[in-house]
This record gives sequence, C-alpha cells and structure tokens, in this order.
Amino acid sequence: MAKALMFMGTGSDVGKSLLVAGLCRALSNRGLRVAPFKPQNMSNNAAVTADGGEIGRAQALQARAARREPLTAMNPVLLKPEGETGSQVVVRGQRVASMDARAYWRKRGRLLPQVLQAFQELGRNVDYVLVEGAGSASEVNLRGNDIANFGFAQAAGAPVVLVGDIERGGVIAALVGTFAVIDPADAGLIRATLVNKFQGDPALFDDGARFIAERTGVPCLGPVPWFEAATKLPAEDSMALDALPENASGTLHVVVPRLPRIANFDDLDPLRAEPGVKVTLLAPGNPLPRDADLVLLPGSKSTRSDLAALRANGWDIDIAAHHRAGGKVLGVCGGYQMLGRTIADPDGVEGAPGVSQGLGLLAVETVLAPIKQLRVEAAEHATTGQPISGYHMHMGVTDGADRSRPFALVGGAREGAMSADGRVMGTYLHGLFSADAFRRAFLGAAASGDVNYEHQVEATLDALAIHLEQHLDIEALLALAEPVRAG
Repeated sequence: MAKALMFMGTGSDVGKSLLVAGLCRALSNRGLRVAPFKPQNMSNNAAVTADGGEIGRAQALQARAARREPLTAMNPVLLKPEGETGSQVVVRGQRVASMDARAYWRKRGRLLPQVLQAFQELGRNVDYVLVEGAGSASEVNLRGNDIANFGFAQAAGAPVVLVGDIERGGVIAALVGTFAVIDPADAGLIRATLVNKFQGDPALFDDGARFIAERTGVPCLGPVPWFEAATKLPAEDSMALDALPENASGTLHVVVPRLPRIANFDDLDPLRAEPGVKVTLLAPGNPLPRDADLVLLPGSKSTRSDLAALRANGWDIDIAAHHRAGGKVLGVCGGYQMLGRTIADPDGVEGAPGVSQGLGLLAVETVLAPIKQLRVEAAEHATTGQPISGYHMHMGVTDGADRSRPFALVGGAREGAMSADGRVMGTYLHGLFSADAFRRAFLGAAASGDVNYEHQVEATLDALAIHLEQHLDIEALLALAEPVRAG
C-alpha cells in the first residue's frame, strides 16, 4: 500500500491545490508513482475523467502533474453550487442529488465509506497519495460528520501538513490559532506547518518560523516563495478570476459576462494565453464595451438563474446591439442554451420547474433533463475543418432549425448550432480553445502561431516542481507520510 500525506489549510485559497500539483510532478520526476486525492471538493470548475465521470478541475490538473489519467476516485465527492444555499452533489463522478446546505451537512457522514474506499483504491497502485483538504481546517462548527478535513484524516489515519498563506497577513496567528481552536485529537494529526506565498527575503521569516514551531510543537516548513506563473494553470475556484492578468494590448477583444454561477471557466485560459487577444471578464453593473469583437457566454451551473442575472444587468440588450452592429457571439454549454429561444426545466433539475425565454439569437430550444452527459469528444470545427479536443458536461438537449448549421462535427454527427449570418454560434464542447490549430483558425490574425497551450501547461508544471524542489525540503515532507490503511 502507498503512503499518504494530507495538506490542510488555515483558510481557502492558501495554495493547497498548487502545492499538491507541484509535489505530484516533483515526485513523478523522481520516478515515484503518485496520485492526488481530495475527499470533498466544492467547485463549478470540473473535468471529465477517464472512467466516465467528473471531478474537480484542480484534481484533474494534479493527475496530469502526476502523469496519470484523471479518475473519479481522486475526488469522490464534488459539490457544484447551484444557488446561494444549495449544491448539486456528485459522488464517484455521477450526480446523485441536489441538496441545500443543511440537508447535505446532515447526510454527508454517510458518504465517508465511499470516500475511504476511493482513497484505498488509489493506494493500491501508487507509492504516495497526496491528499488535499477543503477550505479551513479550523471550522470547528462544521466538524460534525466531516469528510473533507479532520473527519477524513481521523478515519484514514492520514498525517497532516497545515498550510498558511503569508500574503493575506496574519499567518502566524492563523497557524498557531488553528491548534488553539481544534480538538486536541485532531491537532495530534498535524506533523508540520508550512508557510506559503512568501515574497521577499526568506531569512526575514526565520524568527517567525521558530515562533510557530515553539507554539505548535511541530516543525515549520518553508517559507515557500510566491510562484508567479501560477496564473498559467487552470484555477480551481472562481475566486481566482479576480486575480487574472488582462492583456490590455490585444487587438481582438473578447468580452465574457461574469455570471454568478460561471462554470468551467478554464475554457478561457487558452484565449488569455494569446498575446493578441484581450479577454475582459465583465463585472456586474458594467455595460458591454463598444469595442468588443466577440461576446463569449460561458458555461453555467444554473443556466436559467444566470440568464436572469444577465438580464438584470442589461447585458441582453447590449448583446443584441452588439450583434446588430456586426459583432460575433459564442455560447459554450450553458451560454449556448441562453442563446436559444427557450430553456425548459420540467423536472426542476436546476430549481423550480418552468420555462425561461432565451436571448433568441439562435433558432433552438433546450429542455433540461436529470441525466448528465459526460464524455470526452474528438470533434472537427464545421467551418474550418480544424480538429477540436473537448468534452461534454451538460444536462439537457438542444434542438431547432439552426442545428442544421452545426458548430462542429463529432463522428460525423452535428454538434452545436450557428445562425444564418454565421455570427452567432453555440456549442456544448468545453475545452475547445485548447486545440491550437482550431484556436488560430477561429481567432484569425489575432492568434499567434507561437502559442502551444498544452505545452505551456506542461512547462508550467515542470517549473512548479523545480520551484518546490528549490524551496522546500521534500525529503522531510516524504518522511512525514504514513501507510494508507487497508480497507
């Protein structure tokens, strides 16, 4: 059986996902077999797995870093927020229910056996399992029935490294304070602390590291310096969208309305990698810029709700005016559904049953359905003939007259739709812009022939591994790992 080591955080966005990804690549570079694992994730940024399910995008990236196929066992419970208090619950890659927070909190403990089974499955075929916790390890109000942090760690006997983010300030209090508020039995699982995202001279933190070690009774590792290239990798959480750099000098302006339940937003990453493309995430309350060349409606976890938000911001009027002026519009997945005439939800898949009027820019209608379509696709862009490697992850069927002009062909079958003037397009294909030849053909002169997006991701993971090898005692970390318990 493998050895396991778990990384928990003093809060959200302290860099756990990136650390695990970098360590997966570093261990793989050493010739070790390693797999990532996150018991429970909450994210609308998901990926389709090799075994036909879905997991958090961060775990798919970590699997890639480990040079392994993504599997549903790597993220056995995925929560996809659908509203202010509810989420779609995905277990072992498949949607099982939609629940409000209180109902899930009461029932989540029942999922622990499946979580442990997935963890043990991974442990049978690797040398190390690197486990990522969720949110903050000090949320004692959520400790009952926990499967994401110490509830899992206790059941699995997993040793813990507690990670703090120095960038947000108060890292000493965050690390030491976590020990002060959690149960002593949970604190006993913590084998070390780690200070992440440091900027400046690391020697200036020597006294801080000593203080943390004295107060907690465990070694303080790091500090690990800030990794500047992190924005070149797919982000786990929509919070990261606020920190993404914008290429102000791009000649082609792509505008993306920032919808409340935006999903699979890593579709935008290859566009942002193009020097000639300016990608603007349009914040609520702002009008559509007049110089927009392409409006891209992204995926959504709650299509009808996000369509209502789009209208509340007046973006429906702006998009119609943009189209009348000769501009182009592309909808991906939920955005594709919004472009049609109607979106019907007879079974209440995304909320209260009903029908919403779409933007009417495509002659298609959508009916949402409980069964989610999850599959990796090899497609061909219908207009240029360029290959597209993407995936389907949606609940619903879209049909209508504009389907006679498909966006793509999948095994000869029509996929997506296009308006008669060719300026409004819709597709269910996520990940489409990762295909370099298609992206260049679609963007035209604004696309650089020098950008190889997949190579960029690989190079960034390699650079991250080197970064951690240089600034972190990986041997000391591995010495903390303990064998995975057999089932």
